[in-house]
Amino acid sequence: MFKDGLLLANIQAQVISTEEENDRALGIVESLLAEKNLSLEKEQILRLLVSLIEKFEDEHYQLAASTPHSILLHLMEERGPRQTDLVGLIGSRGVVSEVINGKRTISKSQAKSLGEFFHVDPSLFIDF
Repeated sequence: MFKDGLLLANIQAQVISTEEENDRALGIVESLLAEKNLSLEKEQILRLLVSLIEKFEDEHYQLAASTPHSILLHLMEERGPRQTDLVGLIGSRGVVSEVINGKRTISKSQAKSLGEFFHVDPSLFIDF
């Protein structure tokens, strides 16, 4: 898609400050990742863009501010399982109720089970 030598000029890499710029950079990264045998220039541009995207997303998407409880509630809302679907997975009906209502923290073993159930990293459910 991109010709070597003019790649940096065509991309005009800069600090990402808007969603539109982030989306554009993500599109370029996807295009580069789809190519086989990237040249050294394209590999360097890819690393630069990924770094710029990560910086923008770290500043604008506050996942780190989310709590294990809010992440669990979000995943349940987005993916549809009910409270009863977690019974046996992370404990009894009472334990599940306490976890869902934020009255009980999620243990490491429960985090592992939730991670497998939702296909996400279990550390999302552990408070550090």
